[in-house]
Amino acid sequence: MHENEIRELARRIRIHALRMTSLGGSSHIGAVLSCADILAVLYGCILHLEPENPKAPNRDRFVLSKGHACAGVYAALAERGFFSIEKLDTHYKDGSDLCGHISHKVPGVEVSTGALGHGLPIACGMAYAAKLAGATHRVFALLSDGECDEGSVWEAALFAGHHGLDNLTVVVDYNRIQGIAAVGDVLELAPFADKWASFRWSVRETDGHNHAKLMAGLSTVPFTPGRPSCLLAHTTKGKGVSFMENTVLWHYRIPQGAEFKAALRALENHI
Repeated sequence: MHENEIRELARRIRIHALRMTSLGGSSHIGAVLSCADILAVLYGCILHLEPENPKAPNRDRFVLSKGHACAGVYAALAERGFFSIEKLDTHYKDGSDLCGHISHKVPGVEVSTGALGHGLPIACGMAYAAKLAGATHRVFALLSDGECDEGSVWEAALFAGHHGLDNLTVVVDYNRIQGIAAVGDVLELAPFADKWASFRWSVRETDGHNHAKLMAGLSTVPFTPGRPSCLLAHTTKGKGVSFMENTVLWHYRIPQGAEFKAALRALENHI
């Protein structure tokens, strides 16, 4: 996809996710809006995938470690043709496999996540297994900044650096707001880039809403041969809806009624 197509995909991901969370009565729309541009770039031009053959051996593996933002991934998968757009309306409803935290039962999803801090260890295992097998596919993981409070993230980061997993790329959705408060108030991460670098990762920082910069960064992995790559994507929680941006409220609040209509108008006009 070209940049204008990526921009349109990101807009559609946001609109799908807003409708899905409203229809199903689920939450986490702020977290989806935060990472929609990252997902659009990954699914639009970075990940090597075959929608008609979701388990193709040479496919890239993607792990959504911030599993609560699954509505965005479901939307991206539907847009890429893994299943019908109409199926998105079943999100979070009884009997649906489009669960409120991402489910491996959905075509195109590698692994279920939800308990934060689990995604990177799994991605490390995938990358290490690929190295041992001499496979050429790559592994990408999208983390939230808040989950980097978890010790399991840093154990996995240490493992990846030690084993030189340069087939592994982490993108951190660095919006500085987690479930109950600002990241800096819960557990300050700064100096964030230095922490990853000290674990023998090659680290870059970028604007997580700039499609050209995201494309440029993710298309050049590994950043350094012999080292895993970490892209810290500076983002805005609730991006695209002014009353949702930079607020803790919309981590859990359900978009309904007048708020849903106002948010939909904003996203339909979002560029």
